[in-house]
Amino acid sequence: SKIMKIAPEIAKNIKYRSVILNNKEYNEKYTKELNMNKIKAIMHNKVLYQLVTEEKPNYDYIIVDEFAREARYYEYIKDVPNIQRDITFMTKAEDKNLAVACGSIISRYLFIKEFDKICDSIHIPLPKGAGKDVDAIGEEVVEKYGEDKLKEIAKVNFKNTDRILHTMIF
Repeated sequence: SKIMKIAPEIAKNIKYRSVILNNKEYNEKYTKELNMNKIKAIMHNKVLYQLVTEEKPNYDYIIVDEFAREARYYEYIKDVPNIQRDITFMTKAEDKNLAVACGSIISRYLFIKEFDKICDSIHIPLPKGAGKDVDAIGEEVVEKYGEDKLKEIAKVNFKNTDRILHTMIF
């Protein structure tokens, strides 16, 4: 609730970019070669490059919360046409830098808004996480809307989705 309150205020006062990849698009893109971290690196690079080249902000350095080591990050994006370089990679960056903290808050806010849209579209409150309650709701989604709907709203490479689809009798 605190994020829902403060994120819009933060967003009004700082420059930011976002790219939203819904679960259906994620499922279409995801492969063994194009894993979650590679997708994340490509999306980070895209918004950083756009922000730096289009907004031309005055900055001392660019910090990315380290979800992959620097060499791996650049390996992930080596085939991308426009690469943003000179990035400082830092673990727990949102605890160390206000700009990263603001970006994390805005990102979480956008995630919550998109998640709520999914819940509203299927008229079922979806739990976050990976417990048995997630499996039970997933089964309810399949029973009510079919397997394709689950594949549209869930990440199919996650174990929950596999468990739901392989334990149900159709």
